[in-house]
Amino acid sequence: MSYVMPSEFASKMIDAGETKIFMSTKDTLIRAYMAGAILALAAAFAVTIAVNTGNFLVASVLFPVGFCMLYLLGFDLLTGVFTLAPLAVIAKRPGCTWGGVFRNWGLVFCGNFAGAMTVAVFMAIIFTMGFSQEPNAVGQKIGKIGEARTLGYAAAGWAGLLTVFIRAVMCNWMVSTGVVAAMMSNSVSGKIMAMWMPILVFFYLGFEHSIVNMFLFPSGIMLGGDFTWFDYFAYNEIPVVVGNLVGGLTFVGGMIYATHYKTSPSRKAGYEKAPAAVPAE
Repeated sequence: MSYVMPSEFASKMIDAGETKIFMSTKDTLIRAYMAGAILALAAAFAVTIAVNTGNFLVASVLFPVGFCMLYLLGFDLLTGVFTLAPLAVIAKRPGCTWGGVFRNWGLVFCGNFAGAMTVAVFMAIIFTMGFSQEPNAVGQKIGKIGEARTLGYAAAGWAGLLTVFIRAVMCNWMVSTGVVAAMMSNSVSGKIMAMWMPILVFFYLGFEHSIVNMFLFPSGIMLGGDFTWFDYFAYNEIPVVVGNLVGGLTFVGGMIYATHYKTSPSRKAGYEKAPAAVPAE
């Protein structure tokens, strides 16, 4: 499967971050839009599987198909650029600045949100027969998910906000590992296998992903969920975006950069082999 060594894909991560910073506005928005839309479809797919089979593990095993598709197509998620773009600045690549990083993050957020919202509207139409009927079982489930993961956190106060933040940190620890995993192989099959594992873990454990939530919560509001846009942003999207940033940049980008790109000298570096003993005459 043409495994790429960590020292090599660490350099690829910085190259990718540099590319994101200098990418044109048009390309950044299109790639982010498509990434948000495809991941939203994968979320709708997974919820449908969970409702129809009653087995969330099956849904979790199949959800990564969307993530693999969007990364093989070269599209960008906010969670991925959170991890990659800053590395180009940290590595002091020419022309890479924090202003460029923030520009990239802002454009990708807007593109992801627009793509996820497009699918949210389309799926709400499907779940309600063009808003002429009550939501079907899948639509009702999406509404309940939105209530539980906004009002549920709000009811717990600061403990709830801490919980959603930590779930977001853990999410992008796994999701950004998936982003990096795509660089661990030069074959399509190797990339898919490497990406699949951490994405399955994040989804089954119920961690909070800002782009998945861009679909679930607006869709839940449209489908009659008993929560508001304020609830969505205050008790979920904003703390989740911050947590995703911390998780991806700290536990994936920062750690790989620190140990595989800026490798410290080996403890054997100053060792000198003792001269061989001269046999006595």
